[in-house]
Amino acid sequence: HAHTITQGFARLAYINSKFLAFSALSEHGDMRYAEAVFNQIPVPNVFDCNSMVLGFLKIAQPEMGLSVYTKMRRRGIEPNARTFTALVKACVELRLIGQLHCQIVKFGHEFDAYIISSLISVYSKCGAMEVACRVFDQRLHENVVCWTSLISGYCSNGLVDEARDLFDEMPERNAVSYSAMVSGYVWNGCFNEAIELFRELKNRAREKLRGSLLVSILNACASIGAFAEGKWIHLYVDENGFEYELELGTALIDFYAKCGCIEDALEIFSIMPSKDVTTWTAMIVGLAVNGKNNLGLELFKEMEMNGPKPNAVTFIGVLSACNHEAMVNEAWRFFGRMNKVYGISPLIEHYGCLVDILARYGRLKQAEILIRSMPMEPDGAIWGSLLNGCLMHGHVELGDKVGKLLIQLEPQHSGRYVLLANIYATMGRWEYVMGLRKMMKDKDVVAVSAWSFIEIDGVVHKFLADDKSHSHSGKIYKVLNQLKGELRSSSIIYDVLLFPA
Repeated sequence: HAHTITQGFARLAYINSKFLAFSALSEHGDMRYAEAVFNQIPVPNVFDCNSMVLGFLKIAQPEMGLSVYTKMRRRGIEPNARTFTALVKACVELRLIGQLHCQIVKFGHEFDAYIISSLISVYSKCGAMEVACRVFDQRLHENVVCWTSLISGYCSNGLVDEARDLFDEMPERNAVSYSAMVSGYVWNGCFNEAIELFRELKNRAREKLRGSLLVSILNACASIGAFAEGKWIHLYVDENGFEYELELGTALIDFYAKCGCIEDALEIFSIMPSKDVTTWTAMIVGLAVNGKNNLGLELFKEMEMNGPKPNAVTFIGVLSACNHEAMVNEAWRFFGRMNKVYGISPLIEHYGCLVDILARYGRLKQAEILIRSMPMEPDGAIWGSLLNGCLMHGHVELGDKVGKLLIQLEPQHSGRYVLLANIYATMGRWEYVMGLRKMMKDKDVVAVSAWSFIEIDGVVHKFLADDKSHSHSGKIYKVLNQLKGELRSSSIIYDVLLFPA
């Protein structure tokens, strides 16, 4: 740039525009330098202004991008479609979007497909779905980009059924629209629906599946234990030359860890070319939930020496790895180091982990003191951990007090009544147990049953205790009864061998 100035080329608008675009948009750019170049241009054009708007968006200063537009209008520079596509992303308030929308109409860009798509997206992010739908309905031409934006908008606002209805109405679909619907299902916890739609896409896809889509599906597979589908994705990744980049590699680690295949997770972790704090955290948490506590803590030590700085989520994994009686003091030490060494203020989740460890291993007084000293209001999960510890270790008086407090805090949570009833049962206070049952009935508390699932031939089957809803429930219970009979026979034979007449 200095050379062009000394040679007299700086007066050429084309060269200045190129230097400005490089300074504002390139990987090695500098927005302060870009501003200096912009301010030296006597008559900037729309290309220069667009570069500045996009540059400010890149460094997360959207308000500065909007100020560039104000200067444009003062100088009489007319915006183009690219200007508005960028500016829409700079609007974080509904009021600003409305004002910009008026400008879009004023300059005749209200029918541009990419501007419509951006408007739908930003209105949706602000929760203004009615306005987003009106913008969608005003389009002149069918465009898969606009349809996909509205599908994503519905999903981000929890309107999954509306999103699926729109998806089914689409005149044409591509990999991006499938990805939007699948990701929307995952975002809203509809994991089975996401996997079912992904299978449909697999059968239709003629092009390489997108990495972001595979990450979404791996998250769904991890959540419900759909091992066969997740394994297929891993094979697809290897066969199609995908790199184990951060998001994909971390999703595979999380999937294998949640499916209990911790060795596979460790293998992915070891071959990933680069790892961020999320990757390290996923591996530490995975080791902790699979009972590899010592290995998880060893990996944390390695992270402290050679890896990125741990964050708050990392310490949730570390504290979870201390879930052993011999590691209670270690848990206290890690809890203290969070703030002292890393400047991380403990969140309610960290307090929850520590309370659970203390209560589980009988240190109920310490757990209660910790709860009372929390800087935030303890939630039902934390008091529930203390109540569970009281039940495990026979501290009935404290359990009675905590149980009553919990029922006041969460009067519709059936599990709280059950725990307190169990404590009363251990004390032989059956009239209190009956009283709790009557209280549940009077308050219309619905008992929520726990459920399990099993995957057979790629299909995940969900079932409850004493469930008769499955189409093969007759055969299932026939086998269960047969197993009960065999176990009973084995038990009788074992008793005879131990205690012969």
